[in-house]
Amino acid sequence: MSQLFEPLTLRELTIPNRVWMAPMCQYSAASEGPDTGAPHDWHFQHLASRAVGGAGLLLTEATAVSPEGRISARDLGLWNERQQQAFTRITAFLESAGAVPGIQLAHAGRKASVNIPWQDGGSAVPAERGGWPTVAPSPLAFGGNPAPAELTAEGIAGVVRQFADAARRALAAGFKVVEIHGAHGYLLHEFLSPYSNTRTDSYGGSPANRMRFALEVVDAVRSVWPDHLPVFFRTSATDWLPDSEEGWTGADTVRLAKELQAHGVDLLDVSSGGNVPDATIPWAPGYQVPYAAAVREQTALPTAAVGLITDPHQAEAILAEQQADAVLLGRELLRDPYWPQRAARALGHDLPRTPQYARA
Repeated sequence: MSQLFEPLTLRELTIPNRVWMAPMCQYSAASEGPDTGAPHDWHFQHLASRAVGGAGLLLTEATAVSPEGRISARDLGLWNERQQQAFTRITAFLESAGAVPGIQLAHAGRKASVNIPWQDGGSAVPAERGGWPTVAPSPLAFGGNPAPAELTAEGIAGVVRQFADAARRALAAGFKVVEIHGAHGYLLHEFLSPYSNTRTDSYGGSPANRMRFALEVVDAVRSVWPDHLPVFFRTSATDWLPDSEEGWTGADTVRLAKELQAHGVDLLDVSSGGNVPDATIPWAPGYQVPYAAAVREQTALPTAAVGLITDPHQAEAILAEQQADAVLLGRELLRDPYWPQRAARALGHDLPRTPQYARA
């Protein structure tokens, strides 16, 4: 049997296979009015088509825990009941198609308040055009964006509550997995990395202090998330800075993974980058897989690998060589929603098909 299509059980949740869809922002939610931040038909078809295509777990795009936590005004959010109710249609369909619905909760920090990528290249939105002030661990700008305000201790506690409130709504909306976004230069990653965190209080300086905020978010989410359902955490395993510059590293990621597991995280989703605007990243097939493998080897925490995984045999080898417990596909599933079905045939596995499409 193909390892790619073996079930994976985390706590009491069984995910039917190990081909999962990575969170990918669609920048398509309403930006004003009562439905601001709520999913609609575009998000339904985006997730539903990949469930029909055979992915075992579908993770929504980065879903903001507050209005100011959005990357752009067109992002999804989960800070009110209207948004919560809009998600129920999606989660019900995903489960009916045999997939597990998961949601990634996020706060964009200093990378918030930007245009959508195909509008002005994702540049910062000024206040006169609807932009909003951003926050971060330290008042350090990202690239050409305006400098953020440094979060106070009270502000940090408020964001922690927002993550817990959003997780509570996610559960009510029918999600079975919640992933905390701690990667790609967004707020939690900003606190983790010494490149973006120059604080001198209990949230800055030592690795333990820089991890404090992320662990407080995990504790808050875990406190409202049922014991029988898993919590994931997405990390950027490295800032891709030279050894001569101080940033987040693979060794830091292994240290964080041990702490996350002790605080109730069940799987580490291992990505990289996003915190340094001009970082040199060695793009190549599976370029981030070694970081997932290192965490898996040096801790007891399961991992998911992501990044330029495009070929069924490549994905199968990652699992067969015990480099990760699952693979997350992003752009490849944008190109081909039915990649899991094609991969199953290539690997000689009979993946269940929806009866409406079986004759194909």
